[in-house]
Amino acid sequence: MADLAPPVVIAISRGGEATAQKLAAALSAPVHGRVGRVERADAYFDNALDHIRSLFAARRPVIGVCAAGILIRAVAPLLSDKRVEPPVVAVAEDGSAAIPLLGGHRGANRLARQIAQALDTEAQITTAGDLALGLALDEPPPGWRLSGAQNAKPIMAALLGGTPCHLEGEAEFLAPLTRLPNVTCGPAPDASITLTLDGQGDQAQKLTWHAIQFTMGVGCARNCPPEELARLAKDAMAEAGIAPEALLGIFSLDLKADEPAVLSLAEALSLPARFFDAARLEAEAPRLQNPSDIVFAEVGCHGVAEGAALASAGNGASLILPKRKSANATVAIARAPAPLADLPGRRRGRVSLIGIGPGQAEWRTPEASRLVAEADELVGYGLYIDLLGALAAGKPRHDFPLGGEEDRCRFALERAGEGRDVAIICSGDAGIYAMGALVFELMDTGAAGGPVSDAARRVEVISAPGVSALQAAAARAGAPLGHDFCAISLSDLLTPRADIQRRIRAAAEGDFVIAFYNPVSKRRRTLLAEARNILLAHRPADCPVLLASSLGRPEEEIRYRRLDALDIDEVDMLTVVLVGSSQSSLAALGEGPRMYTPRGYAAKDLDSAREAL
Repeated sequence: MADLAPPVVIAISRGGEATAQKLAAALSAPVHGRVGRVERADAYFDNALDHIRSLFAARRPVIGVCAAGILIRAVAPLLSDKRVEPPVVAVAEDGSAAIPLLGGHRGANRLARQIAQALDTEAQITTAGDLALGLALDEPPPGWRLSGAQNAKPIMAALLGGTPCHLEGEAEFLAPLTRLPNVTCGPAPDASITLTLDGQGDQAQKLTWHAIQFTMGVGCARNCPPEELARLAKDAMAEAGIAPEALLGIFSLDLKADEPAVLSLAEALSLPARFFDAARLEAEAPRLQNPSDIVFAEVGCHGVAEGAALASAGNGASLILPKRKSANATVAIARAPAPLADLPGRRRGRVSLIGIGPGQAEWRTPEASRLVAEADELVGYGLYIDLLGALAAGKPRHDFPLGGEEDRCRFALERAGEGRDVAIICSGDAGIYAMGALVFELMDTGAAGGPVSDAARRVEVISAPGVSALQAAAARAGAPLGHDFCAISLSDLLTPRADIQRRIRAAAEGDFVIAFYNPVSKRRRTLLAEARNILLAHRPADCPVLLASSLGRPEEEIRYRRLDALDIDEVDMLTVVLVGSSQSSLAALGEGPRMYTPRGYAAKDLDSAREAL
């Protein structure tokens, strides 16, 4: 389960609370409890199905101390790809059973056995290979990597059906195979182990387990063509006689954390990229075969490729392929004395710009939930982090007040520059009147407060789209954004008032539907009134206006007004104001008025009918 987040123990009732607490202590996992039913928990939730579904979408392993049916109903709508779905294990409230429901070979079986040991009971394993052999062919132990995983199911069926198979090589975890009468054994030509179905010639289905005993160190000039480094790496692996699956990862100097060629190579080989500072690589100088004073003068260590390969492979390692170089790149390969289970070095830091929508979990995308779950720590305005509820429980958080936007983005970038995965939590969409633009501005110019560090400028930045306030308001209203629209912020803290007025006039003349963000504040009360008066010169007095407050929250309020009756005192900072175009209408329907802006389909259909006549 090395690629999965820590599990969460779900307690739904008081009857299962003691079992949940016992499991949490044994697995070092948090307990999430149902409000009003569980007395002691690390986080609380109101709706069990919604909460379990949110955790599953975020790829958090779930241990439910509850009926299996609750877990099944919760995650059923999200089932699509078992290769990425997290483990789900049901545990009886009295601790008498642990049943892996999903992800048996992605850690659920192993997790169920840990649970059974902690509760002194039996894990109810149902996967065929585990029952018959005590072995999952597609779940190798740490230090090993499998290729041909798509063949695991048919090969396991063939093994259990008595089909002859041949095993080349040996390892303790595969010992159950050697006891089967239909399996013949022989030596392996290299460090890998291969299981092949006999009698199929060159098209035989096979599984190959690779001992992860090799590391690749790389160096390159800035903006080295990715294909050049890839070609050099491929040639190096061929010369060393190893497969990519036998490599622990791609390793380099931290100055290369954002180097496209290095990152592209790691992605192409499906391997992690990790980085060391110059001091750590210089510690390997006595073991280098090709030390360079020129490299030392440039970056502070006598060798990047060889040093990174040795540093990542450990003290007992040796270079099996000293530095090979091209015009712009270098590659070296080291071998460790035993399979490597731990990944040394520092990963490239990451800032995730996460828009959580207006706040309710149902409007938060699965990608946003996953990025929150993956983050090492959370940064943002405290209210927005609070809206994540139990999803944020147990994570370090750094709360910043309103007005501290540059401070929070700068802080997040610098933390990520140290190799952390940092999530900046924004309401709505992070790229719409939120922190996205500021993060890129800081990385580009440093904004008014000066540049961020070089390490901060090398971090990865990804953005998860969120439901913006204008989308949420439009959905509640009907379809007011059915034709051309725009958004204008009425805050003049960062934008000159004259620019705001010019944009309002342009939008009025263009007859756009307008979403006004930040319409008023305690000290800023006049711009919305000015906007109303400008718009009245270009659209009818009865033009519909939507006032949407606290969207997605219990106190949500939706109100419609005529443009000429728009009262500024009805609006606050939590309100989005949607002003229709001259074509927008309110449809009087049974459930109340619905606002829409036609795009002209009806008129087009009428013209088509006339032409047909």
